[in-house]
Amino acid sequence: MVEVSVFDRIIERYERSEESLLAILQDFQREFHYVPEEGIRRLSEVLRVPESKIYAMGTFYKALSLTPRGRHVVKVCTGTACHLKGAPQILEALERELGVKRNGTTEDGEYTLECVNCVGACAMAPVTLVDEEYHGQTRASKVMDIIRKRTEE
Repeated sequence: MVEVSVFDRIIERYERSEESLLAILQDFQREFHYVPEEGIRRLSEVLRVPESKIYAMGTFYKALSLTPRGRHVVKVCTGTACHLKGAPQILEALERELGVKRNGTTEDGEYTLECVNCVGACAMAPVTLVDEEYHGQTRASKVMDIIRKRTEE
């Protein structure tokens, strides 16, 4: 359980208005790798916004997660161009190497593997993102090398 003071420290950076909700939730996401339930309760109390509205935002925006995510998030684009150039094989390799199913998190909390519909970089297909860093022309045989290099920095 996270101490209330940690949430308060984040909330204090912003104006106490409903317009600050998304920015605060993004900061919660960055700090905890997800938006904790206690954070939602505290934010509701401080800003006097119904919890249901905060949960609605948390489920609407893909950048937010209401369940814990890994320290490193690996996204594989599965848009048409990426799919045709090998995204399914990349996903299979990552599932095997990381020991996790797509849209899941490894038991040690180190990695979350996500499928995304399109990252808007079709010319670089297939594309894998590691902690929001784009890697184009990814190959299933080399994807773990990219992840290791990126996460060891």
